[in-house]
Amino acid sequence: WLPLSRRYGLAAGRSYSGGGAYPGVSLTCPLPGVPKAVFAAAEGRERFETRVTVLENGLRVASQNKFGQFCTVGLLINSGSRHEAKYLSGISHFLEKLAFSSTAQFGSKDEILLTLEKHGGICDCQASRDTIMYAVSADAKGLDTVVHLLADVALQPRLSDEEIEMTRAAIRFELEDLNMRPDPEPLLTEMIHAAAYRDNTVGLNRFCPVENTDKIDREILHSYLRSYYTPDRMVLAGVGIEHEQLVECARKHLLGAEPVWGSGQTEDVDRSVAQYTGGIVKVEKDMSDVSLGPTPIPELTHIMIGLESCSFLEEDFIPFAVLNMMMGGGGSFSAGGPGKGMFTRLYLNVLNRHHWMYNATSYHHSYEDTGLLCIHASADPKQVREMVEIITREFILMAGAVGEVELERAKTQLKSMLMMNLESRPVIFEDVGRQVLATNTRKLPQELCALISQVKSTDIKRVVTKMLHKKPAVAALGDLTDLPTYEHIQAALSSKDGRLPRMYRLFR
Repeated sequence: WLPLSRRYGLAAGRSYSGGGAYPGVSLTCPLPGVPKAVFAAAEGRERFETRVTVLENGLRVASQNKFGQFCTVGLLINSGSRHEAKYLSGISHFLEKLAFSSTAQFGSKDEILLTLEKHGGICDCQASRDTIMYAVSADAKGLDTVVHLLADVALQPRLSDEEIEMTRAAIRFELEDLNMRPDPEPLLTEMIHAAAYRDNTVGLNRFCPVENTDKIDREILHSYLRSYYTPDRMVLAGVGIEHEQLVECARKHLLGAEPVWGSGQTEDVDRSVAQYTGGIVKVEKDMSDVSLGPTPIPELTHIMIGLESCSFLEEDFIPFAVLNMMMGGGGSFSAGGPGKGMFTRLYLNVLNRHHWMYNATSYHHSYEDTGLLCIHASADPKQVREMVEIITREFILMAGAVGEVELERAKTQLKSMLMMNLESRPVIFEDVGRQVLATNTRKLPQELCALISQVKSTDIKRVVTKMLHKKPAVAALGDLTDLPTYEHIQAALSSKDGRLPRMYRLFR
């Protein structure tokens, strides 16, 4: 026989239930001999505000103080696929893939990653329709190294022949993968933008077309970079660092920095305002073998119908955001299982009533000069006509009565989602950077929550009435044999009940 402490280790012999170390001490009193805890506290309102400094060359430096050992710092540039009207489409896609490759100071991507590893850092680049973002998360003590790296990556990329060739291969693979995915949402998003803004600004393709992969070279990239990678179009944003320290690093590494392509005249800058056109983009595609296996996804036809909303700079942006949350929806078996978002309109009125609908989801895309509210729906190809009627009816019903309970639920859900997302440092960084890039300032979360709380049912009705006067944008993918014509869809959205014209129903 051995004592418990010998057989199972010292922990087994300890007593946790008695509290004999401090007999007679109440749980509401401090323990004797224990130092008083000192908690981090925000020193006044300035701790919550985003500070912005504009350098002599026009570069904006924005920071948000936040407690913690790590920081997220990055460069956001007012450049994206919408600015490629005078260039070959796909340049932004190339720049995204080429990011954090060899530069004047770093011989390879591996050298960059090893440098970041010393500070526990990771890096990422994302290109969208209106912004390209280079971001690094690392230990705050390595801020100088991080800003130096960002300046080098953005302004001194080598763009070697080998790197460009590897990027071509990566883009071809991504395009092939995009057309084979069971989830067609990224493809439909491209199609709906192309339909809504035909051949202009945000309607230009975000992904590089296959035919352009061999045409884009270093000279074309340098020509584009010379026009758009200028200090006045950049924001250096940081979260988790002192503002003065970030400004000092920006002056050291970005003020007066000479880019590798030179600093010639920027004559090709596209300042076009988005022109909403409406229209339809159709892609006939066999979807029967998209997802094979033990539990294959059935063959579906996907429809996305959209209408122009507003820019994120307009006051109506908040009512549109509430409307999008109120519509909600999702897939029949989305993450979280059936019943996720079960009080939203697209769940109650569509998924809950029509078992054959596999998806009904609302999306809201907003930009500096326009916006697009759309609904994506999917069903069996034989029920496309009925699916279109159901979705157009939901658009018409948006202009009807809005219940007080559903409005309050949508507003609460939107505020909750906003605050939960802003618990993440990289999300705060992107929010700071994007807002300062667009407006030179940043609305704080509590200001946005106050604006959300002020939305009334009359605001929803007003913005929907204005939206329904526009021509629809339609994207259709799959077996489109029974798809109504664009004119019929437009007529249905103009009717009182969202139904397709009677003559169409008779002759189909």
